[in-house]
Amino acid sequence: MKINFFLNHIFCTVDTDPLRSLADVLRNDFNQTDVKQGCKEGECGACAVLIEGVTVHSCIYPVVMAQDKKILTLSGILDTAEYQAIKKGFSDAGSVQCGFCTPGIVIVCYDMFKRNIKPSRDMLMEHLSGNLCRCTGYNSIFKGVELAFEYYKKNMVSGG
Repeated sequence: MKINFFLNHIFCTVDTDPLRSLADVLRNDFNQTDVKQGCKEGECGACAVLIEGVTVHSCIYPVVMAQDKKILTLSGILDTAEYQAIKKGFSDAGSVQCGFCTPGIVIVCYDMFKRNIKPSRDMLMEHLSGNLCRCTGYNSIFKGVELAFEYYKKNMVSGG
């Protein structure tokens, strides 16, 4: 079945089994290796992408449901102010070790920033509850997001 969608602002078509997972299609047909396949059950969040502005676990999302939708992966947000703030915040807080979970966590953070949500610690715990990290520990991730939001807001106010 032919399925059309926008991937990182580019129109794409794939001819595939409509029940294949979106994560599988993104990784294997479009080389989006920033979409990780961890649990393949929608529990770890490593496969998180934005579909029409909503965070989705792509490992349990049938590709047929992506028909005519706008999909963003980590590689589709690298040039944004939100990503630059997240990158700096995570770097300054030492939020990343192995990096496997990082793309999914960054997608969730980007979504929070786009919604202009000032992340309290409780909000961070709630928003990131669908993302598992086995290496870093959540306190450094939370600190990284808090710093990122400060950098993002400062950059937005200063225009820099």
